[in-house]
Amino acid sequence: MDVLWRSTGFAAEVLDVFDRSLTDKELVSQSKALCKDYIISRLNQNGLGWSKTELNFSCSNGSVCDVSVVLLCLGDELECIQPSLYRNVARQLNISVAMENMVSDAFIGVATEIFSTGITWGKVVAMYAVAGALAVDCVRQGHVTSVHVIVESLGQFVRKYLVQWLKRRGGWTEIAKCVVRKDFIPENHWMSSVLDSLKYFLTSVYVYIMKEQ
Repeated sequence: MDVLWRSTGFAAEVLDVFDRSLTDKELVSQSKALCKDYIISRLNQNGLGWSKTELNFSCSNGSVCDVSVVLLCLGDELECIQPSLYRNVARQLNISVAMENMVSDAFIGVATEIFSTGITWGKVVAMYAVAGALAVDCVRQGHVTSVHVIVESLGQFVRKYLVQWLKRRGGWTEIAKCVVRKDFIPENHWMSSVLDSLKYFLTSVYVYIMKEQ
């Protein structure tokens, strides 16, 4: 299990599934599956006891699961740098999670601000971290259906803004370059990307709140 993430075998296996021939629909579907897994992980971390069946998620695709593990690892790194930023997101945004349209608008608004000056893997992970944190708020407040709204909103955002960027990178394959080994040691460039994404998330929260006033 000490195999390098960048080993030839691993790269070839991932490229078989996450290749440049993927359609927009497939990339959106993969992005939503990764979102479901991320949300489930964050709900369970917060003692909310969700199972994969509650989000109709089954990790039957081995390569999707591999990418999900990397994404979760990077999300952990991001959230450890500034934990308060990814707690009580609904309160920071001053929204009611009981209103599904407000949850959707808030998520898309924050995501739009995060990517307002360009796309990086750091910002992609930040978007997933926001989705996970917002889902925790929804479940804690008893609005489970809003979790599904978050997943669909992320899919909508990916379809509109990120699909072509993902295609140019061969799908989700390139995110594996952010770690070196299967014990998930982040690359140095990942940390600078994280700090960059944090700056944009802080800005996006402020901008969204000001727009609502």
